Amino acid sequence: MLGSVDERGAPMTPQLALRVAAFGGLVLLLFSIVFFRLWFLQILSGSRYAAQARSNVVLPVTVAAPRGEIVDASGAPLVQSVPVPSIQIAPHSLPAQVTLQPSLRLPVPIPMQDGPVLDRLSRLLGMSTRPRPCSYTVYWTRGPVTYRANLTPIGCLIAKSVAQSSYANVTIRTNVPSYIQDYIAERAAQFPGVLSQDTYVRRYTLGSAGAQVFGTLGQLTTAEEKIYKGVKPGDIVGQSGLEAQYNQYLQGVNGTEGVKVNAQGQFAGYARGTAPIPGDTLKLSLHARLELAGQRALEESIRVHNGIGGAFVAMNPQNGQIYAMGSAPSYNPSAVSPSISTKEWKYLNDPANNYPLINRAISSPLPDGSTFKVVTATAALESGKWGVDQYYDDVADYCFKGGLCLQNAGGAHYGEVNLVKAIEVSDDIFFYNLGARMDVATGNGGPLQQWASRFGLGHLTGVDLPGEAAGEIGSPKLQAELYKQEIECETATGAYAYTDPATGQISATKKPGFTRSHKYPGGCGIANVPYWTVGDNAETGVGQYDDQVTPIQLAVVYAAIENGGTIVTPHLAQAIQSPSGSVVQTIDPAPKRKLDINPVYLAAIQQGLREAASGPLGTSADVMGNFPLPVYGKTGTAELGNSSTSPEDAWYACYVPASATNKPIVVVVNVEKGGFGDVAAAPVARQILSQWFLGKTGTFKSGSSTDL
Repeated sequence: MLGSVDERGAPMTPQLALRVAAFGGLVLLLFSIVFFRLWFLQILSGSRYAAQARSNVVLPVTVAAPRGEIVDASGAPLVQSVPVPSIQIAPHSLPAQVTLQPSLRLPVPIPMQDGPVLDRLSRLLGMSTRPRPCSYTVYWTRGPVTYRANLTPIGCLIAKSVAQSSYANVTIRTNVPSYIQDYIAERAAQFPGVLSQDTYVRRYTLGSAGAQVFGTLGQLTTAEEKIYKGVKPGDIVGQSGLEAQYNQYLQGVNGTEGVKVNAQGQFAGYARGTAPIPGDTLKLSLHARLELAGQRALEESIRVHNGIGGAFVAMNPQNGQIYAMGSAPSYNPSAVSPSISTKEWKYLNDPANNYPLINRAISSPLPDGSTFKVVTATAALESGKWGVDQYYDDVADYCFKGGLCLQNAGGAHYGEVNLVKAIEVSDDIFFYNLGARMDVATGNGGPLQQWASRFGLGHLTGVDLPGEAAGEIGSPKLQAELYKQEIECETATGAYAYTDPATGQISATKKPGFTRSHKYPGGCGIANVPYWTVGDNAETGVGQYDDQVTPIQLAVVYAAIENGGTIVTPHLAQAIQSPSGSVVQTIDPAPKRKLDINPVYLAAIQQGLREAASGPLGTSADVMGNFPLPVYGKTGTAELGNSSTSPEDAWYACYVPASATNKPIVVVVNVEKGGFGDVAAAPVARQILSQWFLGKTGTFKSGSSTDL
């Protein structure tokens, strides 16, 4: 029989016991870490994570900041931002995002998934749900392209906005009743992407007066981000005028509003947001009543004299502060900024309506006729080509070699005249003589062109408005350039190779929509010959030929005649003020330069201007002769054609000096195709002076002088 067997295992070695103990300790440590972490998250950090969870259902909605006000010299509001209750759509927050898709035939499609929301909103706002013809323009890098589609009214608004900027909220309706705003806010699930909030619109207290000066607004596009730093695409920014020039101050800083949405996507109230910061106030040197008086007088003259447009500038000749500036035809700025209907856009850009958006005071250079004679007189005296006491015998003709003869208006002649008398009667033959004496057949010209340049003609004045034109003064070099353009136009080469049939724009390269230009072997009328003649210089001396001057440039010239030769920097802005009224920045640009004009010469020119406005033969004495303060003025009548029946551009430039008043002023008026300067332009200046000094304009009355 076998004995019993011991079934116990071998005893645990010390090494194994140590390993088991170490493993157990590790497990206990890991369990402790997990337990502590759970306790930390649940007990110590629970409230913080609960708050974060709640914040996940708060949707931030941008609240646009109100743009700063624009006020006149007395602080009276000219342009204000007024809050109105509005309904907007955020295209990116609709059930299906609306975005710009370049690959599609219609690059801004409205997805079918958005139809129920848009239809629901349309019925709530009383808008049609039927598709209608809609056009929108996308500004591609290759140029603008207009697309046409059938969309509902709301769909069309969305497409137009996204075509401009994919990031912008779209304002569907303003001035909506508060109950509609509440209805949408309480039913957020039914209206995804629809925002109910106040928006700001611009209110213009002067109506159409000063519209081009104040400028327009529009949505910032991605292409403009570098220009408007710190502003997001879709925000409303200044696009022209003072709104663009001082956008960085007027813009303000947007705020946010939190909208609570529960797990079911339903509106659950509002959360704390950040308040928007209004833009700064722009204070101008403009005077509201003077602005209105000038605009009304200008429009009246255009109507009475069958003009097609015009402009005026009233300015302090001592420091360049602009008291008033206007352009006609004008427009209703409320209908343009920040959005504009297709109908309004077509009207404003139709050549038949003479482009109301253009500020003619700074952007439309034209021949300025006899108002240029103060420049010719200064150049002739300073160059030694003529003397103050020297006389010229006006025998009714000024003839050149070859038989070409020039005459005064109506064939008049004045016999022996000196500089003062020549300015008084606006003797063209006298100034033809001065122009011919200063002729230089090469380069940029002689004393006449040099002094015109010193006065600032052919250069930007630096006025604080975008879009200023430099103009030009006739010279041998310019003549050669114009003749080159003539040849290119005739042969359809160079810059004239291609033409856009819709706009008439030309290009040296083929662009979308451009076609090969037609040739004009009969001539384009730009220039007849490549060379400069003494007759060209003579006509330049009376503000004709290729002279191109803007009203603001001429105002600077006459300011220099009044103030002794200082070329001021014209400006509209006086100061930037915070919303609370404190001054952030004072604006007082320094003058450009000081011309060294002999006081004796200057006094003779000033005397001539005084006689022209009040002397027995003065060309504007019938309009200005009885004004209660001394007026120094010069008429200008720029001939626009070779026919005796061709219309003329009417000009008038004048000032009342600081020596006679503590409110010195220089006024320049232009009436395009309005006829003689005294007839159409001087009466506008008279009403501006009457408003400035007397507080009223009186009845508009045309002048009668037909001297150029």
